[in-house]
Amino acid sequence: MRRRFDDEEEPLHRPRTSHPRRRVLLAEDDPDMRALLASALRHDGLDVIEVADGTELFDYIGSTWAGAGPQGRPDLIISDVRMPGFTGLEILDILRQAEFGLPVILITAFGSPETHQQAHRLGAVAVFDKPFELEDLTTAALFYADAPAPD
Repeated sequence: MRRRFDDEEEPLHRPRTSHPRRRVLLAEDDPDMRALLASALRHDGLDVIEVADGTELFDYIGSTWAGAGPQGRPDLIISDVRMPGFTGLEILDILRQAEFGLPVILITAFGSPETHQQAHRLGAVAVFDKPFELEDLTTAALFYADAPAPD
């Protein structure tokens, strides 16, 4: 049986490791959801940098590419779509225009066909509608953190 993200027990998948350890920048404004997602990603062997909103996400990306990122450049961004500051879609557009070539997975509680189309048009590698299976997200994160940068 697969666990849903709103279950309180541990995910049922085994920890996996990726060598070298891959770094995920996780932006989610709900603290409980952010903690749950970060725990699942760490459980599968990823390093996770947590930020609480779109402004922190934007600031981290800017400092990383300026050479001052406190924990280094991420291999993947996972971001909520609707957050204070910048939305996940706005961050996607900024990354696309700056040609950062960093994979982005979006998560949303408000997934409409239009949101999915816009996200993919802006370069999202995946969009997950809440509630989703934690294992699906961690599997995608492991894959895209190891994948070559998108064009």
